[in-house]
Amino acid sequence: MSTIKACIFDLDGVIVDTAVYHYKAWKRLAAQLGFDFTEHDNELLKGVSRLRSLQIILGIGGITKTEAEQEQLATLKNTWYVDMITKMQPDEILPGAKEFLEACRAAGIKTALGSASKNAGIILQKVGIEHLFDAVIDGNKVSKAKPDPEVFLKGAEAVGVTPAGCVVFEDAIAGVEAAIAGGMKCVGIGSPDVLGEADLVVSGLDKMTLERLEEL
Repeated sequence: MSTIKACIFDLDGVIVDTAVYHYKAWKRLAAQLGFDFTEHDNELLKGVSRLRSLQIILGIGGITKTEAEQEQLATLKNTWYVDMITKMQPDEILPGAKEFLEACRAAGIKTALGSASKNAGIILQKVGIEHLFDAVIDGNKVSKAKPDPEVFLKGAEAVGVTPAGCVVFEDAIAGVEAAIAGGMKCVGIGSPDVLGEADLVVSGLDKMTLERLEEL
């Protein structure tokens, strides 16, 4: 095997797509506040924290809320979101993700999750792949958001591999930047136009093989 000893995966947009549930929950909140929140508006929230997302949405609606009210609204949105993801099924795993995770493990490559989501554990359990990760580093274990590399560095530490021996799989620019900042190789999941800084860009994990991993 090559110098790659561990693969660290972002969750949303790489392993599963929970973006639709975030969107539905934010849309419901906006409707309750009396305005419409569109899919176009939703693009502004990519890779943004929950509280900052709420502030963007309030801005779209031209609504001002106190800090305490903002906390309440963000909590309400999260309650709706968690309610939806607890009904997720194994068929919601993105194409090729489970197969690639299994291939890595069969080859003796460590696998870790590096996600800002505080609900990562629930999601992995619901889609039935928690056993495919040697370590799960989620929003409950980190204090700094990407592009800070903290989440990936903790993932590497948890599986006992140096950053140079790790490859990160990411679908967001901030995640790619975090991987580079952490001294790791990076595979972008998505468009080369957006994720050009990554070492390799593929449309999904169904296009990823151990051979392509070795070429990094």
